[in-house]
Amino acid sequence: MKRAQHGISLIEVMVALTLTAVTALGLVAVQSALARGERAALLRERATLIADSVAQSVRGDADRAATVSQWQARASSMLPAGDVAISDRADGVRVATVSWRADDRSDPCPEPQAKPLASCIAVAFAR
Repeated sequence: MKRAQHGISLIEVMVALTLTAVTALGLVAVQSALARGERAALLRERATLIADSVAQSVRGDADRAATVSQWQARASSMLPAGDVAISDRADGVRVATVSWRADDRSDPCPEPQAKPLASCIAVAFAR
């Protein structure tokens, strides 16, 4: 009778270790997804600040080429493959677009002046 009880204890330990391993893998996957989401939010926040600054500078009668080149340098240092563009729409509205290379490519940029397979933030403004 004692021999059978030892085998059952070993099976219980193996089941407990398997459950612990599966739970740990699930927690690692959730942590990884949270880290990716946090990075995406940080990049969007930086791009939004840059786009807003570009719009404010251009709206304030600043030299457009100088503004774009200044913020282009900042965007490339703050965002992966960061790019800044300003486009004029037919109705007098301008659009400041900040785009960057997105690792997950889940949110492609719909703006025509953005690089392909990039994420972007576009801020429309009137002069």
